Amino acid sequence: MAAYLIRRLWQMIPTLVGVVLLVFFLFKTFGGDPAEILGGLNASAEQVDAIREQLGLNKPVWQQLWIFVQQIVTFDWGKSWATNEAVSALFASRLPATLTVMTPILLLDVLLAIPFALAVAYVRGSLTDRAIMVVTTIALSISFLVYVIVGQYLFAFRLGWFPVQGWSDSVWTNLAVYAPLPVLLAVMVGISPQTRLYRSFFLDEIGQDYVRTARAKGLTETRILLKHVLRNALIPILTNVAVALPGIFVGSFLIETFFSIPGLGREVLLAVNRSDYPVIQAVTIYIAVITMLVNLATDVLYKLADPRVVLK
Repeated sequence: MAAYLIRRLWQMIPTLVGVVLLVFFLFKTFGGDPAEILGGLNASAEQVDAIREQLGLNKPVWQQLWIFVQQIVTFDWGKSWATNEAVSALFASRLPATLTVMTPILLLDVLLAIPFALAVAYVRGSLTDRAIMVVTTIALSISFLVYVIVGQYLFAFRLGWFPVQGWSDSVWTNLAVYAPLPVLLAVMVGISPQTRLYRSFFLDEIGQDYVRTARAKGLTETRILLKHVLRNALIPILTNVAVALPGIFVGSFLIETFFSIPGLGREVLLAVNRSDYPVIQAVTIYIAVITMLVNLATDVLYKLADPRVVLK
């Protein structure tokens, strides 16, 4: 296992180098002139040149690339062009709010969808199964924006169960007061596709020979589902969770904007609107690194879920 982890970490280096070069040259080619963006329409040529020199944009490309690599290695991305706040400090202050909302969403999505899908697979082919599939199909066709508008109107405005917007400095207050509504709505959006997908995983396993053998041995359907089908279906479920993780982070952009949560997602949208390149570049690199680490962790979980898996 240790040799595999070292080999995988070593293999990440070329991928990361490719991402760094891609991000750097995309911003250089299509990002426009940051000095002109920061200077505004009324800036003189001298002011634009001064901004360009201050940002180091008048240096050769290879020096700018080296500075970018140093920023990645040292986690020092300089200061935000829009707020003049250190990017590392900005991330440290915004990350707790994002984790407070996105962690419960991820956990509830998985912990609710798996038993629900297993229960639907248990009654496969029945009227209940068909009715649930119809409901999940309808739920899939509704935009997340509709969930937000209806949820805020019903649960916040009409029933008064939750505040429409807000955030505090207390983690427990946020978890108890401000996070439940966005978490509830996000889980309502995510549980339908997850249920349909996990149900298909379980049905694929139910059709395997080992299930027929287990039935021939006299095992009950419940025991077969919980002991055999669930364990063998964990591999594609883990793959789906790993693929969905970056998407869940991107989904935080909308949630934090609609509910005025001061998290990373909202900050990234503001950075895009302001052409705040240091923040955008940092987020892009971090998402790439997180994606690679999640894939590595998923491979290790494969081995834990099924000892027959050989890590090479």
